[in-house]
Amino acid sequence: MSAHPTIGFVGLGVMGGPMCRNVATKHPGDVLAFDLSADAVAALADTETEAMPSVEALAARADIVLLSLPGGPQVEAVALGPVKANAKPGSTVVDLSTTPVAAARTVGEGLAAAGIAFADAPVARTREAAQKGALSIMVGAAPDVFARIEPVLAYMATDITHGGDVGAGQVLKLVNNMLLFENVVAIAEMMVLAERAGVSGEVVLEAVSKGSGDSFALRNHARKAMLPRDFPEKSFPPEYVLKDIGYVFELAQETGVPIRAAETVRKYYEAAVAAGLGGRYFPGVIRLVEDGTFADAPTTEPAT
Repeated sequence: MSAHPTIGFVGLGVMGGPMCRNVATKHPGDVLAFDLSADAVAALADTETEAMPSVEALAARADIVLLSLPGGPQVEAVALGPVKANAKPGSTVVDLSTTPVAAARTVGEGLAAAGIAFADAPVARTREAAQKGALSIMVGAAPDVFARIEPVLAYMATDITHGGDVGAGQVLKLVNNMLLFENVVAIAEMMVLAERAGVSGEVVLEAVSKGSGDSFALRNHARKAMLPRDFPEKSFPPEYVLKDIGYVFELAQETGVPIRAAETVRKYYEAAVAAGLGGRYFPGVIRLVEDGTFADAPTTEPAT
C-alpha cells in the first residue's frame, strides 16, 4: 500500500456525508465516493472527491473501503457482495455503521477468506460532531489493522478507542447507545416532574449540569432538543433507536445477561412510534411523559 492509500467511501447519508467530507478535505491521496442518492454525491462536489458509478468500481480501486450504511443487513450485503468480489487482496474494509456484533464477526470472517482485512468501527456523537470531525470511534480489529486505519479514522474523530478484535467496536457502540437511550428517558421523566413541581426546565438543566446528575445527554440532547421541545425530522428518530436496541437485545440473549431497565426503555420508544413521533428526533419521547400517554405497568398506590 502506498504512503497515501486510495480511500473509498460508501454511504453518504446524515453521518456518512460529513464524515466523507472530512476524509476528502484532509487526506492527501485519492478519495472515491458512492451513494445511491445522486443528491448525496452532489453535495460533495465542492471537494476533490471522485464520484464512482458503483460499489464494484469503488472497491476495485480502493486500498481502504469505508462503509456508512443503515444497519447489519446492508453491511453484510455490501461487504460480502460487491466489495468482497471486487476488492484487492490486501485491502481493508472499515465499517462505520452500527450492526449486531455477530454480523461484524460474520463479515470479518467472510472477507478474511478473500484476503481482505476488516475492522468494525462504529461512530458515536452527533451529526454536528461528524461535521466538525469530532466523533468518537470504537474499533474492533487486529492490532496491525488498527495501526493501518487509525490515521484515517483521525480525519473523522477526536477520540478513537481500540476495544479488541473484530466485534469489540460494536459491543462498545451498543453499550454506549443503550446508555444514551436510557439516559434520555430518565431525563425526560425528571424534567417533566420538575416542571410540574414549579421549577423551569432551564433551571433544572443548569443545576443538574453542576451536580452528579450531569451527562452528555443532559448537556446536548436535553438542552438542545428537549428544553425547546424541538424534534426535527431527518435526525435520529425512534425507529433507528429501536433498531439499535434490537441489536442490544440480540447480544443480551447471546450472552445470557438480563437487561430489565433496557426493556422499559424499549417500550418507551415503541410507544413513541405508536404515538406519531416516528421520523422525528428521538428525545421527543419527553412528549409521552408530558401527555401521560406512556403506560408500561399499572400504577402502584403508595402505602398509607
